[in-house]
Amino acid sequence: MNSPLSDNVSPVPDIGLIIVGDEILSGKRADKHLSKTIELLGERGLTLSWARYVGDDRRQITAALRDAFAQPGIVFSCGGIGATPDDHTRQCAAAALERSLVLHPQARELILERMRDVAAEQNLPYEPERADNVHRLNMGVFPEGADIVPNPYNKIPGFDCTGSGGGRVFFLPGFPVMAWPMMAWALDTHCHTWFHRQTWVERSVIVFGAMEASLTPLMERIEAEHAGVKVFSLPSVDHPEYGRHIELGVKGEEGATQPAFDALKQGLSAFGAPMGPEMVR
Repeated sequence: MNSPLSDNVSPVPDIGLIIVGDEILSGKRADKHLSKTIELLGERGLTLSWARYVGDDRRQITAALRDAFAQPGIVFSCGGIGATPDDHTRQCAAAALERSLVLHPQARELILERMRDVAAEQNLPYEPERADNVHRLNMGVFPEGADIVPNPYNKIPGFDCTGSGGGRVFFLPGFPVMAWPMMAWALDTHCHTWFHRQTWVERSVIVFGAMEASLTPLMERIEAEHAGVKVFSLPSVDHPEYGRHIELGVKGEEGATQPAFDALKQGLSAFGAPMGPEMVR
């Protein structure tokens, strides 16, 4: 049984996303999970630290999950938890954790309940012993010690596990209509005391007529002198309004970004770089 993720004093963790599926890498389907995850986190005052795409390859999935379990933080893994031959995520989670796969008793009851619902909807007899229904129970076979993640769409649950390194991974289906409310539930149930603990702000300015390489020493100095602030540089060569330019800025806690941004603009003025509009996000 996993313990609660958050408390009133623990620091806000890194949050990662793993997206599984050959169909994403081949282009048969466009990924929608990345943008939605950023949206769901942003609504709660959280940010995404990293994202990783892997195909339906057991070696690659296991390696990605082993990394996720090995470091503190929380991760959402979308895709590959079904029971068809191209679904490998449940097996890879067990391998990464070095645990056995077992039929979760609550997942079993939820899957049986779904079978009853489908039989009633189709005016058919409820036959849990039928071969295809027995096979459906495999969707409730999770690594030993897993907790379930409820699925409001069709009751077939996901699951979550915590590794020895402190990483907790929530395993969700690949279907957005299921995965997104399940992700929201996991955040609201297990991560709520982290909500809006940080006020993350980006401050930037449009810089004309400068090269990134010439601005690098200034960027390095700002990061060195302002702890907890990151400097970013987004060059553009064909912007419809600004043409060739660099959007140069800082991001971090609101209280730390203003002095860093002021120092950045002072450095740009000393450099003689023409500056345009300023932006705050």
